[in-house]
Order: sequence, then structure tokens, then C-alpha cells
Amino acid sequence: MNASRSLIASAVLMAFAASPAWSQATADWRPTKTVRIVVPIVGSTNDVLARLLAPKLQEAFGQPFVVENKGGAGGNIGALDVVKSAPDGHTLLVGYNGPLAINVTLFDNMPYDPVKDLAPITLAVKSPQYLVVNPATGITSIQDFIAKAKANPTKYSYGSVSLGSASHLTMEMMKSEAGFRMTHIPYRGAGPAVADLLAGNVQAGFFVPGNVQGFVKEGKLKLLATSGTKRFDSTPDIPTLSESGLKDFEATSWIGFLAPAGTPPNIIARYNQEMVRIINSPEIKARLKDMEFEIVASSPQEFGNWISTEIVRWGKVIKDTGAKVN
Repeated sequence: MNASRSLIASAVLMAFAASPAWSQATADWRPTKTVRIVVPIVGSTNDVLARLLAPKLQEAFGQPFVVENKGGAGGNIGALDVVKSAPDGHTLLVGYNGPLAINVTLFDNMPYDPVKDLAPITLAVKSPQYLVVNPATGITSIQDFIAKAKANPTKYSYGSVSLGSASHLTMEMMKSEAGFRMTHIPYRGAGPAVADLLAGNVQAGFFVPGNVQGFVKEGKLKLLATSGTKRFDSTPDIPTLSESGLKDFEATSWIGFLAPAGTPPNIIARYNQEMVRIINSPEIKARLKDMEFEIVASSPQEFGNWISTEIVRWGKVIKDTGAKVN
């Protein structure tokens, strides 16, 4: 969808939303059977977020909300499942950087168009990432990490949550900017990637805080730096990569909810209304902040614009670094 079509669609949506009939249709809509929430990755904060919201959505709508994990192909398999589902409000996608923005450039033959084939509901959260290493490496700082990687380009490998994820491409950005080499080992989710990092089968990785912060506190992983523009409140002594010599370095992970394209606007609006309310509720907000997430809870239009912007941004990263799915 080009920019002018997107603006026209947004204007039409706002015009309808202002009418009493629209408001009533939105307020009255409810699912009539079990709703599937498809998570296109296994063992990740995407899954955690889905399982936090599912029981709350069930309370709000009076129907079961069941989380299904469908990983593979950098998130494309799960996303395609949703794309092919009926646009009736009974199938939702938990989307993130990979299947919504990165894969457009990373894959030569995408099986769907994330802009045309999916309807945004809300961008729920954003998060910079932690760069962590196994303590057995003896690496003590980001400068030490870069120096050792340069000196031993075949000795170290890093794990990522999947091909084309922010976990993958953030390290590729860092490799390109700092001038070192390191073997990439992709996994199908954060769970197995972190397990192999703990076991020493890979030596490093970028992960959102919720995936590794417990192991950092226990001393099982060493936190070197973060990929955001500012330090985390919970780890004020840990520098950003930008502070550590990689000027203007920033890489953000994010998670949002979508439905199949063609889902009626009143259903999208109803889901947005309830999800924004739930995400901003004291209980859920506290849980998300514990995982170092920045709460966004955007409108559908804002999320759609964000996806389009991210496709361009990550596309440049892929072209600049030469990252490949194989």
C-alpha cells in the first residue's frame, strides 16, 4: 500500500469512527467461537505477551482465546497461517520485526505482503536488546568482545531467535560497524537459543531483556551492552552500544497484534479498544515493565505506519550488511 492509499484509508476509517452507527457496531461486536492467537515463533517474549493478554481478552469477550505457536521460516509460517485465515475476527497474529518488516528484504520469495495481507490492530510494546555472552568466554566488556572476535574470527559464534529477527540482524549491524566476523547460528525461538548460550554451544547473542535478565542476575550470563539510545533503569551501569564506540547505534525489537486483511474495521477497532485497555491496566503494565518493555499500545493507523517505516529501515540494514537467510 503506498502512502497516498494509506492516508485515504485512514481518513475513511476516522470518518466512519465518528458516526454513532460505527460506535454502536464496534461496541456490540463479539467473537462467536474460540479465537486463535498465532505466535510465529517458539519460546519468546511474543509468546509471553500473547499468554498475558489471552485470559484478559477471554474475560472481555466471553469466548476462549487459545495461543498457538507456529514457528519456522523467520516467522513466515505462522504469519502466512493468519493471512490465509477467514477475516472474521477469530484469528489474530502476534507480529514482530521479522515477519512484518525484515523478511520483506531478507527473503527473495515472500509468501505474503505484510502491508496488504494483514490488518494492524495495535503496536503493543517496544524494547532495545541485551548483548550477552557466556561467562566462560572470559569476555568482560564490549571492547573486549570486539577485540577477541577480531583476533579469533572462527572461534566465536552467536545465537539468534530466528533467521531475520532483530536478534539476528542487530548482531549483523554490529559486525559490520565494528569490523569483526562471527558465525551465526539461528534457532526456532529464544528458548533453544538461550539454552545453547547457557551451555556454551554458542558464545553470544542479542536478546530482549525478558528472555535473559534472570540468567544475568544469577551470573549465568554476562551483560555487556544494550542496543537502545539510553541505559535501562534496572541496569544503569551497563552502557549502550552507542556509548561504547558504535556511534548512533540503535536496534529495537517490537511486538504487535494483527488480523487477516479484510477483517471489518469495527472488529479491528473493538480489538484495539480492549487490547489498549488491557495493556495499560496496572497488572499487565507492571508485568511488561518488569520485562523492560516500553509500552506503546498504538492505534491501528499508527501501527500500520510503523510497519511501513520499519520495512525501509531494516531493508537498508540487510542491504548494507549483506545478511542472507542461508
